[in-house]
Amino acid sequence: MTIDVTKPVAEAVVLPAERALYYGGAWHEPKEGGRVEVISPGTGETLCTIADASSADAEAAIEAAQRGYQEWRRVPPLERARLLRGIAERLRRHGRELAMLDAADGGNPVSEMLGDAMVAAAQTDFFAGLVTEMKGHSIPMGPDVVNFSVREPLGVVGRIVPFNHPFMFCAGKSAAPLAAGNAVIVKPPEQAPLSSLRLAELIGGLLPPGVFNVIPGGREVGAVLARHPGIAKVALIGSVPTGRAVLRAAADTIKPVLLELGGKNPLIAFPDADPDDVAAAAVAGMNFTWCGQSCGSTSRAFLHDAIHDAVLERMAAHIARYKPGLPTDPATTMGAIASKAQHDRVLRYIDGARREGARLAFGGGVPQARELAGGFFIEPTVFADVTPEMTIAREEIFGPVLSLLRWRDEATMLSEVNRPEYGLTCSIWTNDLSCAHRTAMEVQAGFIWINEVGKHFLGTPFGGVKQSGFGREECLDELLSFTQEKNIHINLKRRRAV
Repeated sequence: MTIDVTKPVAEAVVLPAERALYYGGAWHEPKEGGRVEVISPGTGETLCTIADASSADAEAAIEAAQRGYQEWRRVPPLERARLLRGIAERLRRHGRELAMLDAADGGNPVSEMLGDAMVAAAQTDFFAGLVTEMKGHSIPMGPDVVNFSVREPLGVVGRIVPFNHPFMFCAGKSAAPLAAGNAVIVKPPEQAPLSSLRLAELIGGLLPPGVFNVIPGGREVGAVLARHPGIAKVALIGSVPTGRAVLRAAADTIKPVLLELGGKNPLIAFPDADPDDVAAAAVAGMNFTWCGQSCGSTSRAFLHDAIHDAVLERMAAHIARYKPGLPTDPATTMGAIASKAQHDRVLRYIDGARREGARLAFGGGVPQARELAGGFFIEPTVFADVTPEMTIAREEIFGPVLSLLRWRDEATMLSEVNRPEYGLTCSIWTNDLSCAHRTAMEVQAGFIWINEVGKHFLGTPFGGVKQSGFGREECLDELLSFTQEKNIHINLKRRRAV
């Protein structure tokens, strides 16, 4: 089943009927009675209240997930694949509804969120198709001996999901551990938890009780998932400080961790690159549609002096396509910042850039349209004359702010490209094949585009180096990372006859 994304999305926002904690195949009120308001970033209004889990709730969910794991691990891989394909089909069937819910709850435009729902379905299908690739090895040891390895699931996996793509990450990032035979506990983002609860409503009954669990809550819940001995592995998409906290908590039980963290990603344009192409790429790579709230956004554009001014001049036409609007409007091309706290944080970076001497080329303000007054909106913003020492060139803003840096000397430029602690993505623009390869080898990043930007390709390993994390997702390695290898040695020597 496919969805025509050109058709208008239904206007109604379908909130989850269940707003408690989902574990063990049932809905539970929090043990300590906590509830929190869910605010729509597009309007500033309260959408509903939901349960807020405590550490006691997290521990109850872990116990339920351990029981679910014992059943799920014994389900044959091809049967797991069949069930996962059923989940993917259900995601497609409810794609428009889920997109509208994420738009209202998370702030990204509904047209973009429909794509997220389809990506989640595709990832689920992808990992369903890889279940027979969880293979071990046989090791030749001569006659009368058989030595081989098998792959087994880890147990209960904790997945901590960020606010920028809430549904896509909740559903899509559960696919690999489920395909491998693990149970999953998802902690959805505090800023946008509703689509995770709706997912539990949609697919919970397709799996044995305890296999898929959703427990919305704050840092306390994430800390339990990271440190609890009943969690076999914890996976996080989030900030570097959160990644450090998860690593520290996981150390006590020496559990494996998968981290996809922040980025201060460069786009590098050489003098032979076409200024029109570079201008379009610099704008597209910032992911202005979802307000630059992406770990992979190329937020530092290193433009060679020979084309710098031409690129800057041509950016205006591309930026004009991104106009902040209500996230639930199908015509909106740029959504809202996910929360007031994040909105205030981005505005502080913009003010700081002005004080440090960066030249504001585009945007930098809050839209004044009456219909946007209650939401958390910021115009697409570009600063020129940025130097490597400026704060906006060093720190991840996670907002719609692009920094332009002029360069002349290649060695100096590469040194500045690699200066930040991050190393997630990089985009290189040149028509010189030798230059492209040489630069790709010099840049410290885990995922590199050449004459392309921003795209993910299912089956290719995505992940960072340095403090952008470790581990690879969206590929076979992600599936295998949720398994462990066991070696079996068999001595076939016959006993001597008595």
